[in-house]
Amino acid sequence: MATDDAPADGDGTRRDGDEGGPTDALAEGELEALHEVELGLEWLQRAQGSLIEFHHATGHGMDHLRRAESILRATGHADLANVIRDDLLPCGVVDGDRWSYDVLESYQETLLTEAGALERRARRELSDGQRHVRERLQEREWKGRSRRG
Repeated sequence: MATDDAPADGDGTRRDGDEGGPTDALAEGELEALHEVELGLEWLQRAQGSLIEFHHATGHGMDHLRRAESILRATGHADLANVIRDDLLPCGVVDGDRWSYDVLESYQETLLTEAGALERRARRELSDGQRHVRERLQEREWKGRSRRG
């Protein structure tokens, strides 16, 4: 909810450089809580990146095993090729059934989605939708102390 004196982007988020408004009235505890919620979401987003990396690395490993299966079969090692075909390639990464994409999708659809909704709600309720309130206040303070300010 942007006010007339606080320009906002289309999603109600105040733009960089906005001064004044409800963020100046936040109690230290509210400011700290909002900052921790934002940091929590950022770390969960980083974890999503790790899961994407895990998913891609798993896929590349499986591609190599698939090529090894063909080479082993062509060189007369059908027993080893069959282990790859029957035991490894169809195997999931969790409980032998869930594949890496499924783990990634579950993470995105549950914890990450819910944390994102909480972060947006906290920003709406505490800071009129403004992001990085603590950092904005710190920036304002540091610029105010600067001889260039």
